[in-house]
Amino acid sequence: MNLTELARDFATANEARQFLESQRWPDGTICPHCGLLGASYKLTGKADSTKPVRDGVYKCKGCKKQFTVTVGTIFEDSHIPLHKWLMAIHLLCASKKGMSSHQLHRMLGVTYKSAWFMTHRIRLAMSTPIRKKLSGTVEVDETYIGGKPRHGGTQPRKLVPKAVVVSLVQRNGRVKSVHIPSVSAKNLKEVMREHLSTNANVMTDDFASYGFVKHSYPRHDVIRHLNHNYSRREGERKIHTNTVEGFFSLVKRGIVGTFHHVSKQHLQRYLHEFDFRYNARTKTDGERTLLAIKGVAGKRMKYSEAKQKETA
Repeated sequence: MNLTELARDFATANEARQFLESQRWPDGTICPHCGLLGASYKLTGKADSTKPVRDGVYKCKGCKKQFTVTVGTIFEDSHIPLHKWLMAIHLLCASKKGMSSHQLHRMLGVTYKSAWFMTHRIRLAMSTPIRKKLSGTVEVDETYIGGKPRHGGTQPRKLVPKAVVVSLVQRNGRVKSVHIPSVSAKNLKEVMREHLSTNANVMTDDFASYGFVKHSYPRHDVIRHLNHNYSRREGERKIHTNTVEGFFSLVKRGIVGTFHHVSKQHLQRYLHEFDFRYNARTKTDGERTLLAIKGVAGKRMKYSEAKQKETA
């Protein structure tokens, strides 16, 4: 599925809804209220009724409640047609450095506020947890995002504190990025304990806060950037942090070139987006889109929640 096929095959909201039903309920309808499988029927309404039933409305035989495929998903209570939602998901999944809300609002013909809310809900769908902790050879590094001077008219420029991001990249595997308040051994240890297997071989630079790693993991290889060393080989083993630094370059190019500015309040959601695309880098754009669609369930977000700070 590419953009042309998406626009051709799902040109209406009804076609998009039928597609979402096939993706969310491949084995039959599941009631989002009570979880009953295959015990729901579609409401059609009476022919002489002055109040016809909307397309795609089901009623559960168990709890007697009505629902559609959007209930309990990022699409719930959205007035934006579903075929535009599918287009937005595909565009975010296919754009290597992301797509701004302004660009989406121009391409889809929705308001900027709606486009902004859509992108944050799609990022929420992309925030699938890593079920299995990273293992094998894992590179860990931190970087700083933002913090460019602000111009205040006649006032002198004010420096904005940079946001700290730590990323863990498994060689030939997945990445997990977390926005942390500061680069301290305590914060780094908490992130690594949550996302890193205890038998992982960890590679870091010579930053002093990583001193605890040698006592917590079976092997800790250090590349000494202070000595201008960026890679070395010990037998068949390559010791470097170039993989995680390459991931950081994607994130920074996306933020500088696409979004221009990302507040600390919403940074973690953007990291979910970059992590998602990196972890699905071997898939096609269509496969990546289907993967994001599978993550829409159970992640309803209200506008007031989107404006609030999201935790990692």
